[in-house]
Amino acid sequence: MQIEKVKNFSWQFKLDTINQYAYWDNFLSKEECEKIITIGISKNLKIANTNNNNIAKTRDSYISWLAPSDDLVWLYERLTNVITELNNKFFNFDLWGIQEGLQFTNYKAPTGKYDSHVDRFYNGIIRKLSVTIQLSDENNYQGGDLELLFEDKSIKMKRQQGRLVIFPSFVLHRVTPVTHGERNSLVTWVTGNNFK
Repeated sequence: MQIEKVKNFSWQFKLDTINQYAYWDNFLSKEECEKIITIGISKNLKIANTNNNNIAKTRDSYISWLAPSDDLVWLYERLTNVITELNNKFFNFDLWGIQEGLQFTNYKAPTGKYDSHVDRFYNGIIRKLSVTIQLSDENNYQGGDLELLFEDKSIKMKRQQGRLVIFPSFVLHRVTPVTHGERNSLVTWVTGNNFK
């Protein structure tokens, strides 16, 4: 019996250099985090919703929206610089900017969570990068971990106050239930042209 060699017709033009995620420690100081929490809570938190009918099963959190006019021009400028630097180094996506504002999110024990999801905006703007900033002191709550999900493993993000995490918006991720206290974070999405 003769075994025929299988020919490999694959020839790569470019290698995939897109990273799963990146981060920036100490993006915000403790004082800056507390200032943003105060602004976020003062904006009349509302129950967060999703694009499906099972809101309570999928997501349990409260949100408000923060704009540059909320005395946060300094934050938008810092975000622009850091996101641009991280994108150039780890993702190299063609980006426009932040079109949806900053979402302040509050998760309360014992049920605050956001089950597995991607941040793609179906039939809407093209979200390319998702950004999460840890506002709460990690010692003030339990649970509430941001986890990125890849095939058979999950990667738990560090909970350091003021840490920024960035990842492609098509990455599956979740926030596990907060079992004690409250977790506050800031989330935004960076948009761009269609993926090609």
